[in-house]
Order: sequence, then C-alpha cells, then structure tokens
Amino acid sequence: MAQQTAAAGAAAGNGVRGVKSAARTVEVLEVLAARGNEPVTVRELCDAMEAPRSSVYALLRTLTELGWVRSDSTHSLYSIGIRALLAGTTYLDTDPLLQVVQPHVDQVSRQLEETVHYGRLDRTDIVYLATHQSAAYERARNRVGRRLPAYSTSLGKAVLAHFDDQELEAHLPPVLTPLTPTTITSREALREDLAVTRERGYAIDDEENTPGLRCFGVALPIRSGITDALSCSVPLDRLTPEHEREIIAALRSTADVTLQIVRGLGGLLG
Repeated sequence: MAQQTAAAGAAAGNGVRGVKSAARTVEVLEVLAARGNEPVTVRELCDAMEAPRSSVYALLRTLTELGWVRSDSTHSLYSIGIRALLAGTTYLDTDPLLQVVQPHVDQVSRQLEETVHYGRLDRTDIVYLATHQSAAYERARNRVGRRLPAYSTSLGKAVLAHFDDQELEAHLPPVLTPLTPTTITSREALREDLAVTRERGYAIDDEENTPGLRCFGVALPIRSGITDALSCSVPLDRLTPEHEREIIAALRSTADVTLQIVRGLGGLLG
C-alpha cells in the first residue's frame, strides 16, 4: 500500500494523474516477486496491500489469464508467472551498461578467486544485475534479480554514501530491519558508517547481510546520478589484510576502467 501511495504521489508531483488500478497491479507483482518461491493466498495479498478482497481477486484472475501470475489447481495459492521472467530477462538483455560491466565482473572474480557482484539501486533495495561466483569454494548463489536492502550491503552503502540527508532518507525504509546480529539498524549509526565510507572510498558489509562473509563495495559513477556499484564477497576464513588490500585495489581499478570505457562510448549507451 505504501508503494502504491508513493507512486501516486510521485505522479501527482509531476502534474500527471496516477492510475490507481495500474499502481495496484504493479504492487501485486512486486509482493509476489518479493516472496520468491513462497506462494501467497488472496488473504495474505490483501493484508500486504491493505486492499479489498474483491479488487485483489479480480486482478489475480486477469494477471493469471495473461501469464503474469500463476496459481495452483485450486486457485488458492499464487506466485509470479512466466511473463514476469520474460520482462526481466529483456531488461538484462537490453541494458547497455550491463553489457559493458559484465566482462569486467567475470575478469576480476577470476583474478581474485572470489565472488563479485554488480548491482543497481532501486528505491530502498539493491538489485543484483550480474554475479560471477568464485570457483574456490561453495556458497549459496546470489541469483541475478535478487533484491536486498541497500543499508545492509556493501553495494548499497557504496551508493548511499554519495547522497545528502534528504536523498538518503528517500532510499531507506521506515525501519532498518536486521538481517543478521551485526546489521546496522540505527539511522544515526548508518550515517556514521556512510561518512567513513565516503572518507576511505569504499564500503564494507561486515557480516551485516550474511554471517561469515565480509563484502567490499565501490560505486560506479557511470550514470547520471550514482545508482550502480561493484562488490566482492569473501568468507572470513579466507580474508587476510593482504588479500583485503588486493580486493580493494582490484575493485577500484575495475571501476576506473569501466568508467573510462563508458565515457569513451559517450552517447552510444543512451
């Protein structure tokens, strides 16, 4: 419901009348996408959206018929449909910046023998657009399209560190919910962490998102307004001061090379 209200407010602020049914349709898809592999009931959707059952059920029927939502045989459980996958892959296939960044993500990951990510800020979350997994150890895969709170990741904090207080607040949820015991949950503590990030030039996620992992992130100023970043995730038992310095140097070098390529291409990237 908050997202729908925010969307309507943004439209009104631009002098454009928002379409409530369109906003509610998008909200249905976003709630389902956020649940991942967990199907939801109509009641759960109504509660999440603060919307009447009749409206939600009508939307679900239409979206199911069109392939954006799928249901079980009893039409009591719903999840994201195949059309959403097609839309997501099209975004990845047509993003010109991703085509530039992906080879460098792969290269630096092989060089460091660690997992490297490329992500983009979307409201309060970081969305993973590219990942190259380390071949040196097994870990849970960070799939492309995964969303995590920006405040709890090195990718997100590398971007948030470039914002003033007003911009920062626009990209934080009302409550900073802990993902681990070390997640920063105080706005004051987060601002202090971001100030340190600005000073040293890179962000650190110290088991704030996943226990046993430390992540380092650098911003990629390749768009108008900084929204993109690179990060490297390292199991603590593999991390030494020397390896940490190597990781930070490699991320900075990769960011510099990527920026030079993007500037060289100029308007070709749109």
